[in-house]
Amino acid sequence: MLWLMVFVPFFIHTNHAIVPAVPAAQPEELGTVKWLRNFDEALAVAKKSDKPVLILFQEVPGCATCRNYGNNVLSHPLLAEAIETIFVPLAIYNNKDGEDAKVLKRYGEPAWNNPVVRIVDQTGKDIIPRVNGNYTAWGLVQAMLQALDLQSRVAPAYLDLLNEEFSAELRGTETATFPMYCFWTGEGHYGNTTGVVATQPGFMEGREVVQVTFDPAVVSYEKLIRTGKKASCADGVFYHNAAQKSVAEKVLVGGVIAAKSNFKTDKEPKYYLSKTHYRFVPMTPLQAARANALAGKGQNPQAVLSPRQIELAKLIQQHPQKPWKSRIGEAITTAWAATEATRIGKP
Repeated sequence: MLWLMVFVPFFIHTNHAIVPAVPAAQPEELGTVKWLRNFDEALAVAKKSDKPVLILFQEVPGCATCRNYGNNVLSHPLLAEAIETIFVPLAIYNNKDGEDAKVLKRYGEPAWNNPVVRIVDQTGKDIIPRVNGNYTAWGLVQAMLQALDLQSRVAPAYLDLLNEEFSAELRGTETATFPMYCFWTGEGHYGNTTGVVATQPGFMEGREVVQVTFDPAVVSYEKLIRTGKKASCADGVFYHNAAQKSVAEKVLVGGVIAAKSNFKTDKEPKYYLSKTHYRFVPMTPLQAARANALAGKGQNPQAVLSPRQIELAKLIQQHPQKPWKSRIGEAITTAWAATEATRIGKP
């Protein structure tokens, strides 16, 4: 479990939510989210906390689709945090009798079905259309953002960043490689560029370079060259395809234009971030790129972090004796689990 807590049969109060305790062996179909299991109870909590309710209709035990949704979507640390703290989480089993069956009937949901998500108000009325047939993290984030917008609630920055990252993955990203005099500066520049979702410093043909993963629907390759050149972070390009070569030949005058070759990763990625205690905080690639850019300008990376990430950073500062490990470059889900193990003293 990513969020280890004392297993008691009542609600646990945190700074950011009122959530139920997690069972010792929660079904994998539910991910790591701490769900309520009673509809009336969820509405009561929603009224008290002035939050909408996010209902997961799930088959437990379920098929591969149900298990994958739990393991891949509902176990993402930031998605779990958003569900638990912005909404009131309620899980309804679609293959059980009793109270679960009553809720299925109320909403006309079929039994023995793949995962369905509804976001409802404090009276149980749908805020947005049910999420059905979309089993991606992007689909869930889109639903949450739409529900918040329709209720005139402000979405936290970290949720917007997740949407940006997942949207780019869904549409398809491209890679660009720029040689420069200093890849520390280059990572800081491109990490703060809208449309860039990941950065990686390294070497190519003996030159310091930054590999940039970007969403071409948001920022063009030409703009990356022009802004990089203006910031002295694009002495040329190592193009990845014929289209990039064509653009570079039109934009660059006197710069290096060559085909990409072997890329060797630098041993100190996110250099500015790596010099702060935030290096121990698990982040998504986009968060890390933005946090590194902020650190490079002497600004606080908290602007792109979630409340739980910020709390973790404070805990790390308070307990420097613990064997914290840099999580830069690690997948956030596994990194969060490992960091949590360090926090509670597990080997």
